[in-house]
Amino acid sequence: MDIVTGAIANLIPKLGELLVEEYKLHKDVKKDVEDLRKELQSMNAALIKIGEVPRDKLDRQDKLWAEEVRELSYIIEDVVDKFLVRVHGIQPHNNTNGFKGLMKKTSELLKKVKDKHGIAHAIKDIKKQLEEVAARRDRNKVVVPNPTEPITIDPCLRALYAEATELVGIYGKRDEELMRLLSMSGDDASTKKLKKVSIVGFGGLGKTTLARAVYEKIKGDFNCRAFVPAGQNPDMKKVLRDILIDLGNPHSDLAMLDANQLIKKLHAFLENKRYLVIIDDIWDEKLWEGINFAFSNRNNLGSRLITTTRIASVSNSCCSSDDDSVYQMEPLSNDDSRKLFYKRIFPFESGCPNEFEQVSEDILKKCGGVPLAIITIASALAGGQKVKPKCEWDVLLQSLGSGLTKDNSLVEMRRILSFSYYNLPSHLKTCLLYLCIYPEDSEIDRDRLIWKWVAEGFVHHGDQGASMFLVGLNYFNQLINRSMIQPIYDNIGQVYACRVHDMVLDLICNLSHEAKFVNLLDVTRNSTSSQSNVRRLSLQNKNEDHQAKPLTNIMSMSRVRSITIFPPAVSIMPALSRFEVLRVLDLSDCNLWKSSSLQLNLKGVGHLIHLRYLGLANTKISELPTDIGNLQFLEVLDLENNYKLDELPSTLFKLRRLIYLNVWFNKVVPTPGVLQNMTSIEVLRGVLVSLNIIAQELGNLARLRELQIQLKDGSLDLYESFVNVESLRIDCNSEETSFELMDLLGERWVPPVHLREFVSWMPSQLSALRGWIKRDPSHLSNLSKLILWQVKEVQQEDVEIIGGLLSLRHLCIQSTHQTQRLLVIPADGFRCMVNFHLNCGSAAQIMFETGALARAEEVRFSMSVRVAKEDGNCGFDLGLQGNLLSLRGNVWIYLFCGGARVGEAKEAEAALRLALEARPNHQEIQIRMYPDIVEGTHAAPN
Repeated sequence: MDIVTGAIANLIPKLGELLVEEYKLHKDVKKDVEDLRKELQSMNAALIKIGEVPRDKLDRQDKLWAEEVRELSYIIEDVVDKFLVRVHGIQPHNNTNGFKGLMKKTSELLKKVKDKHGIAHAIKDIKKQLEEVAARRDRNKVVVPNPTEPITIDPCLRALYAEATELVGIYGKRDEELMRLLSMSGDDASTKKLKKVSIVGFGGLGKTTLARAVYEKIKGDFNCRAFVPAGQNPDMKKVLRDILIDLGNPHSDLAMLDANQLIKKLHAFLENKRYLVIIDDIWDEKLWEGINFAFSNRNNLGSRLITTTRIASVSNSCCSSDDDSVYQMEPLSNDDSRKLFYKRIFPFESGCPNEFEQVSEDILKKCGGVPLAIITIASALAGGQKVKPKCEWDVLLQSLGSGLTKDNSLVEMRRILSFSYYNLPSHLKTCLLYLCIYPEDSEIDRDRLIWKWVAEGFVHHGDQGASMFLVGLNYFNQLINRSMIQPIYDNIGQVYACRVHDMVLDLICNLSHEAKFVNLLDVTRNSTSSQSNVRRLSLQNKNEDHQAKPLTNIMSMSRVRSITIFPPAVSIMPALSRFEVLRVLDLSDCNLWKSSSLQLNLKGVGHLIHLRYLGLANTKISELPTDIGNLQFLEVLDLENNYKLDELPSTLFKLRRLIYLNVWFNKVVPTPGVLQNMTSIEVLRGVLVSLNIIAQELGNLARLRELQIQLKDGSLDLYESFVNVESLRIDCNSEETSFELMDLLGERWVPPVHLREFVSWMPSQLSALRGWIKRDPSHLSNLSKLILWQVKEVQQEDVEIIGGLLSLRHLCIQSTHQTQRLLVIPADGFRCMVNFHLNCGSAAQIMFETGALARAEEVRFSMSVRVAKEDGNCGFDLGLQGNLLSLRGNVWIYLFCGGARVGEAKEAEAALRLALEARPNHQEIQIRMYPDIVEGTHAAPN
């Protein structure tokens, strides 16, 4: 399903489904269905071509034709879906409302869907209407389906964002200037005063990037710190609460306090602390005036307050004192712009070929030194291993307008981003526009987003048997590779979420509004009209003090296919009985426990017979209604983090189309016999397993790709289970356990041949892992991530065997009872390692051979000062010189000082810093001492 093609992409296979013998349609009806399918295929191809043309350049007649076809496609899909539901014997609740507010022709079509005769009449009427619409333009050929080959995130991107951070200003003259304004060095009185600095500049210059980089660089100098976004439509209470929570004051009563009480609480909390607070993207002077009361100028402990804004008057308001400073962001220099641009397109040493030099210079002039513009345009031109032809560069150059200046930055930035948008394939346009349902500055969970795309019908069928999620993952990775969304990495370097830059969000919100794709309702502004053709609805309440009334007659709900509600807008949620064709219902993070009316409404969820996605994560529900078994089309059920939920209704076994079930952080023990009926399940997270019979049921789920289970006791025999699993995580439900993971798996258990991720928080030994690899190395040839948190001991043989796994990119091992005192990381191992984490506590030291971890981007390891001294390593030489040259992330060293003198511990710290500070990529060095070398140290006295 695409923004310009409406529901046609979904309709074509559904119409093909009607032709099978199961429905026993009359041959004349079959012919009408087949004609309709061919007509829609032709229209789909034409609409895709229309979608490639910017709306401001689109012929008005083509635009009107496209809108009419799109609306009709939704109507047709509703007709077909209702027919399929009735044929399969699934009846809606008796109290279903009528189709109030629909256009007359739509009402007539939908009323006819009663039986096979009804579908025959409906198809005839639809065909007649479609023929009238089709007569307005020529027909086109059907397009070739999208490929489904796996797409990974371009590894150059992470380095590119690091490069952008450096160029924006954290290194070099900009760094020096900003640090001078912050007065971070020196012992005079000025460094002790509260210092406020406001970073100001137009959108896309990198204000947030610079602020974040400064925050990461200096945060260790402060007792507490916070980095909080404000945004264009801020809620003062939320900003104040977020600051308090970030600073380390997450009291449960914060939600009950008004703005004045929060200001007083923040003022009191900071009174005797040296703090660093960054408030990002302030648009409103009044917001700052309120927040500023919380920051006392009497605190002479050297605190720092940084704000970022696009508006000069706001920056002046933030810096009203003589001690405060405004930092004006400037565009990148020509050399820095060129460096950033070339790094994205030409990732190898060769640099820019001669034939591209002039067009590159012309494009960069249009980008005006703005990092966001440079990265998005470069990503549109990047062609992987092969550079796109010069003719495409010339077309892009002609599309960019007059170029970015301070006076026309918004218009031209939109033009630049629009080019990147229209350069996307049609299915990616749809997926990108869907992100406008999320509020500004949202951290958008990757997996939930992809599953919603699947439920909405945006993900097209790939190869036979291909997982729809994996196809959607390709879409997600392509949007990152094209720099339309920004990746968010976890602590081992894997992307788990994304964020939309506010300039991109502004663009897609405007495009969505024009195309009537998503309706955003901010209850404080009532921004959605009473139109009757609302298909997707995002309910938001950016001002929590605003008491809104539940939606009643604001709009028709009978056509809504998708509704996403963000707290606290849940208070205006309409009754579920008003939805007739709802496919996506996302209430994640809304507190349903507080609202008895919502709990009652949730009990009618069984009425939503078309539902594909039900998001109830972190909603504090304690039970699921039994009529959830009526949702025969449900594919995704997300119940994560509902600690009061300890039982699933037995009717859940009816959901044979369920692909994804998440009960993580709950205490749900499934009833025997339930799991084996979920034959479509691909992802199962968080089930509490305590019976052998349930383990056997898990082993029989042939399509299971990802499994996360919690073990309640040690009586399981998991032999031959999980044979097709690609990602396996096993946890223990109890903090104290007398059994081990390897005991449960047993010597007979062979890891699944497709296993890519293996995570365990249970006590374990590496002897079994050695046995698996020695017995058949091919069974772990695809292993990319290995995390074992309670390993009894790591031997040198383990290091060498694990280092020989050719696909391993992320390793985290924490040893609990180490006996081998020296572990050497070999030069010929860990060839693909990106994130390396080996913590052997206070009983061992780790050394690196020359050339070790050649591709690692982030490294964490432990060192024992006592062991190093006892084994003759008085210079604390770990072999770091000449190693770790590819690092882009942090270096974390866990320095164990027990049994060492204070002077020896400090000597070890200094030696490690000296060895690492010469690294070429400016990575941050984090050394954590256990115990801390401060007053009251437990280390031996000097």
